Amino acid sequence: MDYKNYPRLVVEDIVRLRRRIAASQLPDKLLDHNLIIGTWNIRAFGKIHEQWEENPGSPKRNLRAMACIAEIVRRFDVIAIQEVKWDTSAIHMLLTDFLGSDWGMVVSDVSAGPKGNGERLAYLYDKRRVQPSGLSGEIVLPPTDKGDPVLQFDRTPYIVGFKSAGESFTLLTAHIKYGDVPADRLGELKSLAEYIAKEIRDRSHLAGEENNTIILGDFNIDERGNNPLFQAFVSTGLVVPTALLNLQTTYNSKPKYYDQIAWFMGELDLLTSHRAGVINFGGAIFQELSLAQMSYRVSDHFPLWVEFITNRSVEAMSCTLGVNPDSPDPFSVVPD
Repeated sequence: MDYKNYPRLVVEDIVRLRRRIAASQLPDKLLDHNLIIGTWNIRAFGKIHEQWEENPGSPKRNLRAMACIAEIVRRFDVIAIQEVKWDTSAIHMLLTDFLGSDWGMVVSDVSAGPKGNGERLAYLYDKRRVQPSGLSGEIVLPPTDKGDPVLQFDRTPYIVGFKSAGESFTLLTAHIKYGDVPADRLGELKSLAEYIAKEIRDRSHLAGEENNTIILGDFNIDERGNNPLFQAFVSTGLVVPTALLNLQTTYNSKPKYYDQIAWFMGELDLLTSHRAGVINFGGAIFQELSLAQMSYRVSDHFPLWVEFITNRSVEAMSCTLGVNPDSPDPFSVVPD
């Protein structure tokens, strides 16, 4: 789609949305320098009302909403999307009509059974900067030591490998079940944390594989810190970047921290910039609607982002000079 074909109301949304993106301090995508990874639960991302204006009989996601969603997604190199529905018409339209041929997608099968809510998990990626490595799979829990079957995830987590600028990394996204009682989520969170530690981290060590596994998605964690759900998530060593710890990821009246990005500290070969954030678009778009009404057009969750650095020149030259690359001025040892 071309911006000149957008109705005025949509352009006004985009202008305000760009201000929010700038306020989030999301960095630009820079060639041979950085990698922007994100996660976003896009509410019930399935059917699409193929008109710009509202459908008064049935409020649905329309082209105006898709333009807002695309404006956010195109700022990432790769973004994990949760709550893609059985009907994939919306995500296919986003890819083909709004993002264009420079973008690719990998998407999981529908999680079976009523508890799966007819959901898929997906990754959208900028093909100019990121390529799939060939690794792709759904996470299935092994039987117990006694051979007993175990309960599986209501919505099967999805793991995909990528490459960018000579760097390899693996993304694992999940949408942990919600439920009215937060304690009911503990089982899935513990199972996932243990699986990631034993079957992915430890197995990678034994096989001598790269360790750049990043966990991201909607984990339905109400609070961070001493909250039992958050503690279950980090129980095997996962660490959430400091920049994300106090950022709410929904616009509920009481702050919620459902969405997370994390990895095993010390197990990451990717260079971090220590920059991360959330794009809070609440109140910037569909201003004539309530936030609840807007959520059915765009989402009730905000996207999270983390920047990684792919330019290793400072690290390499510091090694030659025998200095610490993290010092304020590692090249001060070189005279003018």
